[in-house]
Amino acid sequence: MLKHKKNKDEVTGESSLAVTELTASRPYVPESKKPKKDNTHWLYIGVIIAVVAGIIFGITAPDIAKEFKVVGTTFVRLITMMIVPVIFCTIVLGIGSVRAAASVGKAGGIALAYFIAMSTFALAIGLGVGNLIEPGHDLNIEATKGAASQFTSGAKQKGDGIIGFIQSIIPDTFFSSLTAGSVLQTLFIALLVGFAVQSLGKTGDGILRAVEAIQKLVFKVLYMVLWLAPIGAFGAMAGVVGSTGAKAVGQMLLLMVAFYITCILFICVVLGSVLGIFGRFNIFKLMKYLAKEYLLIVATSSSESALPNLMRKMEHLGVQKATVGIVVPTGYSFNLDGTAIYLTMSAIFISDAMNKPMGMAEQIGLLVFMMIASKGAAGVSGAGIATLAAGLQSHRPELLDGVGVIVGIDRFMSEARALTNFTGNAVATLLVATWTKTIDRQRVYDVLNGKLPYSPQVDDTDIDLKNPSVQINTNLPHTPQPDVAAIEKLASQEQATANK
Repeated sequence: MLKHKKNKDEVTGESSLAVTELTASRPYVPESKKPKKDNTHWLYIGVIIAVVAGIIFGITAPDIAKEFKVVGTTFVRLITMMIVPVIFCTIVLGIGSVRAAASVGKAGGIALAYFIAMSTFALAIGLGVGNLIEPGHDLNIEATKGAASQFTSGAKQKGDGIIGFIQSIIPDTFFSSLTAGSVLQTLFIALLVGFAVQSLGKTGDGILRAVEAIQKLVFKVLYMVLWLAPIGAFGAMAGVVGSTGAKAVGQMLLLMVAFYITCILFICVVLGSVLGIFGRFNIFKLMKYLAKEYLLIVATSSSESALPNLMRKMEHLGVQKATVGIVVPTGYSFNLDGTAIYLTMSAIFISDAMNKPMGMAEQIGLLVFMMIASKGAAGVSGAGIATLAAGLQSHRPELLDGVGVIVGIDRFMSEARALTNFTGNAVATLLVATWTKTIDRQRVYDVLNGKLPYSPQVDDTDIDLKNPSVQINTNLPHTPQPDVAAIEKLASQEQATANK
């Protein structure tokens, strides 16, 4: 009679796996158990409380409040820490967006020309309004002693005049541009890398994917830093109000009100006129059609969350899918009208508040820099203030300390900034489609007049005002680009259908 011989593992209850097999072959990254959500509204509430508390503290105990200015300065240093990687990644990927748009025919070229013209015009409007109202005038905010040298070590010029300026842009080594603290050197190397990668063709795909992965990490770190904004806003507000009194509150309110009025006029008058003259469409009907997306943007302080919705609604409106695929993603990188207005108005405010006004030549130089660097601001909440710090660091580093004041009111300006960017891209899509004859005009009129209402899709991002937490789309790139292969395939299919 045979007896059943039990396996050793069954007797001991141990696994058959060797202990050496329990070592992971690569780093372990845990999967998120719950969908990630954007809870920016809590940050917004925190900043409001911090700003109000900072103002009250500055008025009631000015001598003590002055000492809290270092808290705001420390937060500015955290933002400044992110400037170089933000600029490098977004410029390298932004050049890819340009090449992608330019390679898909007439629509891409027209879109790029329109984006550059309108963004430059928006920057000029910001400078004009800033010089007209002079926000921050006579505040005389003092910079923390030695603050500028902390931000600009390694960014000193090698000579005087134009020659010295050009020499200062060229870094000592390739990698020193990313560590020396000079934004212009970073921008120079980013442009070289961007064009070099594009010239590599398919070989450069791996490099771009690596840069895109790094960019996601960079913006994640920036997002984490921004959750310290209430602390930074409290310190900055307490320090400024403690030093200058209630007059500071009035000047900051002036800047916010002027910025909102400028954005409203830009949308209703400038964009409305351009859309009416060249497209024969009504801007107010378009805004009504995109009302739900506006609520989504207000909840997240970023136009990035509404990108998929905008593309689906533009297609439903009567714009051909290929044109939507070219214009909208490229516009999210290159058509940032609200950010452009914000950058120049905020720069003027800081220079006036610190009693160090910029001359016209400096303002024009800043405008040119912002025209390039603002393409890296994308639609991400918080990227705008990093780009503002980059512009000041490159042109007037002694003004960097004033960014701490803007931190306190930046959250209140971000909605207008994002809404203007979003509306500008919707208008651009209709205009480019009109100029390239890739639009069904009768359908546009029917949709805008309510005869063909939009039916919400399963993938649409929606917002509940009672609980305004929005699920984050982790697959969405921070610098959107048109998919050239998919667009060319779609265009060929549409052409084949038209020829039948």
